[in-house]
Amino acid sequence: MSEFNNVSVVKKANVYFGGNVSSRTIKFADGTLKTLGFMLAGEYTFNTADAELMEIIDGELEVLLPESDWQAIKGGESFNVPANAKFTVKVTAPTDYICSFLK
Repeated sequence: MSEFNNVSVVKKANVYFGGNVSSRTIKFADGTLKTLGFMLAGEYTFNTADAELMEIIDGELEVLLPESDWQAIKGGESFNVPANAKFTVKVTAPTDYICSFLK
């Protein structure tokens, strides 16, 4: 799917790591939330509350998930992050992503 229809967009951006990571929240009619984001090259550590599905649209990164080894991820691939977890990404090329919050 190349676009989302019938959604609301929160105008204020989520900006992290001095502007190297940013996203916009989109809300669906059924109450689900996703963020559409972009990460510049660098290493970033995130904390989750809810479980997440990270879909990489374009770009390249490595991810270190809890109790796992580093994994290479590129555009067209995805990974799951458990709830209440910390994970680290090493972005090696500018990366466009969708984060779906799973409840």
